[in-house]
Amino acid sequence: MNTLKEASAAFVHETAAVRRLSVHTVEAYRRDLEILQNALPMPLTDITPQNMRHLLATQHGMSPASTARRLSTWRLFFNYLLKTGDIRNNPAHSLRAPKKQGRLPRALTPDKTAFLLNDDTGSGWLKWRDDAMFELLYSTGLRVGEMTALNVSDISAGMVHVQRGKGGRGRVVPAGTVAQKALSCWLTARASAANHNETALFVNRRGGRLNVRTVQQRLSTRAARLGMAGQVSPHVLRHSCASHFLQSSGDLRATQDLLGHRDITSTQIYTRLDFQNLAKTYDLAHPRAKKKAH
Repeated sequence: MNTLKEASAAFVHETAAVRRLSVHTVEAYRRDLEILQNALPMPLTDITPQNMRHLLATQHGMSPASTARRLSTWRLFFNYLLKTGDIRNNPAHSLRAPKKQGRLPRALTPDKTAFLLNDDTGSGWLKWRDDAMFELLYSTGLRVGEMTALNVSDISAGMVHVQRGKGGRGRVVPAGTVAQKALSCWLTARASAANHNETALFVNRRGGRLNVRTVQQRLSTRAARLGMAGQVSPHVLRHSCASHFLQSSGDLRATQDLLGHRDITSTQIYTRLDFQNLAKTYDLAHPRAKKKAH
């Protein structure tokens, strides 16, 4: 492979067909590599660290997280070319991304979560489907893409078998009693809503597999109807699950297993969120923390 275009196509194929990463991850890689192709119209072996440093400098205006993700893609790409023997050095190896701001995940309080999930508006199979989806997201902490990828056969005896999570890693997580009851109602309705031979657990109005965007829209619509517009997304339910589970159990390792985090440092952010909530409660409740009125 002599050109960036050829090498990029090979790398994208590798991530999709061999490593079997998610559609969203593969698409992000493809976009990041298109930027590389457009900026460096030269043979692979001519690309230098100086070229990459200049390209990184042109990414101003992007968030630190987006810049870091883009740089990570380029590093992975060049490491792939090292393994295939197309280059001898990774020109992005020494580059450093701008420092990310430490933002805490947004989570609902238990009361707000219950208010959202207990919405009794609507009827019919769409209502049962949405109830089951939202209860499952909160009960298990699944990523929305993991949930839409579930098949009926992945639900067994109160356990959810995630066949392919982030990074291609599978796991098994329990579903709570309320989520199991909602799933049972949905599975009864699903029999007449799904197409023949459709394996997806959650289906759309046409009887085929539901996509991520529809789940986001349905949850956003419910939140707006309940006066919670802009506060809720599938990932907020995941954060809420993690935060509430950790607050109740105090078990960081179990929280890591539930969420499917490879590194426990990804899970530790919820201890900061828990401490932040404790600090707020302390300021409001402790006699020595309350400000005196003047």
